Amino acid sequence: MNDRDTVLVTGATGTTGSRVVARLAALGHPVRAAARRPAGAPAVPFDWYDPATHPGALHGADRLYLVPPPGDPDPAAVMLPFLERARAAGTRRAVLLSSSALPAGGPGVGRVHAALPGLFDAWTVLRPSWFMQNFTGGHPHAQDIRERGVLTTATGGGRVGFVDADDIAAVAVRALTAEPALPAGDLVLTGPQALSYDEVAAVVSEVTGRPVRHRAIGHEALRDRLAAGMPAEFAALLAGLDRAIAGGAEDRVTDTVERLTGRPPRAFRAHAQAHWSGGAGRIPTP
Repeated sequence: MNDRDTVLVTGATGTTGSRVVARLAALGHPVRAAARRPAGAPAVPFDWYDPATHPGALHGADRLYLVPPPGDPDPAAVMLPFLERARAAGTRRAVLLSSSALPAGGPGVGRVHAALPGLFDAWTVLRPSWFMQNFTGGHPHAQDIRERGVLTTATGGGRVGFVDADDIAAVAVRALTAEPALPAGDLVLTGPQALSYDEVAAVVSEVTGRPVRHRAIGHEALRDRLAAGMPAEFAALLAGLDRAIAGGAEDRVTDTVERLTGRPPRAFRAHAQAHWSGGAGRIPTP
């Protein structure tokens, strides 16, 4: 291993990026943390929308962990020019964070996924299911749980194979560091079981001792609710994903985490117990 193996981690202060940086550093792997306000490991300023930050971030980077700009319905517009520059600069391997709901060539980051085979010989697309951290971090679901004891979705009784961000990061590090590189392709990542939002609310209620309920609303109502705080196009995309869940699109589990890390993925109850043990993230009594 040498400095030419440096991994540039975009979104390095985010949910998965921060975990990838920490794991690479613990392994002694050269890593560069790229973010608008970078911190921690050897860091570099980086903004998808500011091309002036791109050359410095890419200098000497052999491998990339790519977190798309959040809230952008067409991230390919800024990501593809960056990836062309990365290829020209000598970057050899890329690992892209996508979603289980977004296939190659599909909406959002799906266009970036489809472009990777023409850019890099070694590439992996991580397609995780919905994050368990959505219920315990800074996501609107977590805020609604804390403040109102409510989960609001348009998923109906549809189930999701929720996955822990720590498991996503573990697979990402494997894809970034494996020698030889993993076969090019995409990996669907889930937890060990698929749960409905009613079941999630029940687990959170049991673990915290405070009532949490799932409020099911229609697809259009969710779209309008989300559009109050984000671009209408992105709100429509997210509401559409909930509608797909209601139709069963995410009712699946895979063995990918265990196959690539050698250990089973974390269950949602274990994640909830770890977060709310000792009164952390207390939920108010109605």
